[in-house]
Amino acid sequence: MLKYIPVFLFLVPLLAFTFKDLYPLYIPEYFPKPVYDFKKEPLTREKVELGRVLFYDPILSKDGTISCASCHTSYNAFAHTDHALSHGIGDSTGKRNAPALFNLAWQKDLMWDGAVNHIEVQALAPISDKKEMGESIENVVKKLQAKKLYRTLFYKAFSDSTITGQHLLKAIAQFQLTLISAGSKYDQVKKRKDSFTEQEQKGYEIFKRNCNSCHQEPLFSSYQFAGNGLPMDSYLKDQGRFGITKQPKDNQMFKIPSLRNLSYSYPYMHDGRFTRLSQVINHYTNGIQQNSKVSKEIRNKIILSDNEKVDLIAFLLTLNDREFVKNQDFQFPKEILLPSEGK
Repeated sequence: MLKYIPVFLFLVPLLAFTFKDLYPLYIPEYFPKPVYDFKKEPLTREKVELGRVLFYDPILSKDGTISCASCHTSYNAFAHTDHALSHGIGDSTGKRNAPALFNLAWQKDLMWDGAVNHIEVQALAPISDKKEMGESIENVVKKLQAKKLYRTLFYKAFSDSTITGQHLLKAIAQFQLTLISAGSKYDQVKKRKDSFTEQEQKGYEIFKRNCNSCHQEPLFSSYQFAGNGLPMDSYLKDQGRFGITKQPKDNQMFKIPSLRNLSYSYPYMHDGRFTRLSQVINHYTNGIQQNSKVSKEIRNKIILSDNEKVDLIAFLLTLNDREFVKNQDFQFPKEILLPSEGK
């Protein structure tokens, strides 16, 4: 019988920690080994709690209007649904759709173009981006240091009330690493606690024949980079990973997103151009550009009947994790961060 494996069983406890201090993070045994090294940097309750408060506080932005949660809302699987492209301070608009945040411990490269390769520095990118939070890490630290709430929380987390940028980024990362999505119907089937309907099973077989090369189980992504066959937006002119590597082979290559929680994390694709799953499936069956940037399977064109498309969607819906999006531990920390404290 499949069981959840508590991460702390694999940790070598440091003298500064007790089992009571460690955050009880659980990973299904059918998940692959995480990329993040929990032995080297174990999660603690105090750091996770601090990271959660920081994630929801707009103090991280220059004008105090944008938090991490502004673009990554818990009920959208930490993506957003009200617009295709992310918005920042001064109602500025970015050039990409905000990706969903979950199962980050299995991702070596972060962001659509892989611009960041370690979660403990990832938050620096949106904080310093002029179209997102538009702030410097130095100013954020000054603002946090001026608040008794944060001096207290940082002391609990790091035994030091002097706030540093390194500790700030580490705390946010620790909270984000707790965002594990593994409670969908698919997961219940893997644990032999449920079974697919006939239609879902048909969809599963279609998925395995046509989609699994890029969206590998059980994370439903290889988290590699691939061309999606979309024509470049003439306004955004987003060249994807090429902007980071400057290698011609990476032109219009984007990180492959997970297919988990699709009902919550629309719109889809790097620029949010599709609002419905049916549009995405139609793109890969009818509208895809035949070029060398897409996988061989896609270039050969996926042929699905209307009924098969419906069956495929039925399976994809089994990847929705309502438990995850409703988890109170991931939502706004109203017990800590009252509206008056965040200003």
